Amino acid sequence: MSKKITQEMIDKDRRGFIDKFLKGSIAGSMFVVVPMGAGDAFHELAGEKENELMKMKPNANYAFIVDITACIGCGNCCVADKKENNVPDGQYRTWVERYIIDMADNVYVDSPNGGLDGFNEPPKETILETIKDAFFVPKLCNHCHAAPCTQVCPVGATFTTPDGFVIVDGTHCVGCGYCIQACPYGVRFLNKNTHTADKCTWCYHRVRKGKMPACVNACPTGARKFGDLNDPNTEVAKIVNSPEILTVLKKELGTSPAVYYIGKREEVI
Repeated sequence: MSKKITQEMIDKDRRGFIDKFLKGSIAGSMFVVVPMGAGDAFHELAGEKENELMKMKPNANYAFIVDITACIGCGNCCVADKKENNVPDGQYRTWVERYIIDMADNVYVDSPNGGLDGFNEPPKETILETIKDAFFVPKLCNHCHAAPCTQVCPVGATFTTPDGFVIVDGTHCVGCGYCIQACPYGVRFLNKNTHTADKCTWCYHRVRKGKMPACVNACPTGARKFGDLNDPNTEVAKIVNSPEILTVLKKELGTSPAVYYIGKREEVI
């Protein structure tokens, strides 16, 4: 079965879950449930006193930009993320997909080992002589401003921090998997070591110390960029305010992703 077909099936399943949830057939009362301990979870996760949190920019608007035209599929970003966040083998907080288009406009998508080892030969279904185009697309949590994952969590374990990061507090997570199903981007997973929901955090622990996410530091071509859109001196702010065309994944869903793409193609799913 091709990745494209599999992705369509996954998207259909997620849409069905979200549709049932909104209609009230799955835990219909959750929208009126007040997340338990979300505020406390933030402070516990940060491990800091409230007065120390004021060191963060009060009006920051963090964003991530992925330049598809610059990505070479080296996998350095995935390796850096795995080491920084102790991601279990076979699971990925971020990964890189390879898109191959043949002369008949058939699209082949693969991501061997999440891109950790880079890319070698193309999928066996393709014939080198018939390849018309190929490119790489990094994927990661979009830290949506209207995140559906935070709405379905019954215990408030997944929430948005005061500075806009969508975070999972493993000490509160019960591993129900609701947030995993609710995410339309397929970026969440049940960590097989902790048995709790996991995903990319944009290296929140690093950003709070004034550092860049590990994957951004590891990218040799500058394909990954991160910063505060409200600070005109950051690279991301300069790009957003430039004539550069930026797009997001699945804009029609209304989740308001905070990950923007340069050079996104219509073939990207």
